[in-house]
Amino acid sequence: MIELLVGGAGDIVDVEGHVGMGDIVAVVGADSRGVRVYGKAVTVVPNHKAPLVLASASPRRLELLAQAGVTPSQVDAAALDEAPLRDETPRLAAQRLARAKAETVAVRHPGAFVLAADTIVAVGRRMLGKPDTEAQAAAMLALLSGRGHRVLTGVAVVAPGGKFAARLSESRVKFKRLTAPEIAALLASGQWRGAAGGYRIQGLGGAYVTSLIGSYSGVVGLPLYETLSLLVGVGYVIA
Repeated sequence: MIELLVGGAGDIVDVEGHVGMGDIVAVVGADSRGVRVYGKAVTVVPNHKAPLVLASASPRRLELLAQAGVTPSQVDAAALDEAPLRDETPRLAAQRLARAKAETVAVRHPGAFVLAADTIVAVGRRMLGKPDTEAQAAAMLALLSGRGHRVLTGVAVVAPGGKFAARLSESRVKFKRLTAPEIAALLASGQWRGAAGGYRIQGLGGAYVTSLIGSYSGVVGLPLYETLSLLVGVGYVIA
């Protein structure tokens, strides 16, 4: 990583012999900045002009960002093994996976802000990921029936130049006691596919939630307050 000390946005710095095309450059100054390399010089530009890449293929996360007035320039999902590590707690797993996704995609987009998230449903220390089969979804719903569970969403951002920031949202959700026909209806809806815990609170699953303490958007998959705070904190300007 090459660091440059500059005065302000718009400055042109001669870097002959120090920086080449494609190099990653961190600009050290009074506030967050990005750089563009042109031959043998760099032009310092405000970081908010850098693109925002969403490291997730989730349509729900895109919809939530749009709700907050944020439109990513690109979606580039990170294909990672999301299995928890041995003895890893739900909180640590959500944070680790969000960071891993952000850093993996940031390598492919060094001049962009990269936003990633990971959501885990937990009953005690038991983690419920995304079911692969209807039978797995049915088992998860039976476990959640009539009891409370936690929904943890880790959010991570990598800014141009490599600055990293992260937050964790934790919400508590309780389901009514589900009858066999209600579980059958949830399965028949198909909304269990790609959903941690086998349900979507913004879909049919929301009809069976008796209480929610925490962030609704965090349960959907992207806590908006935490996400916007992170983006602003690393220099991204939300119009």
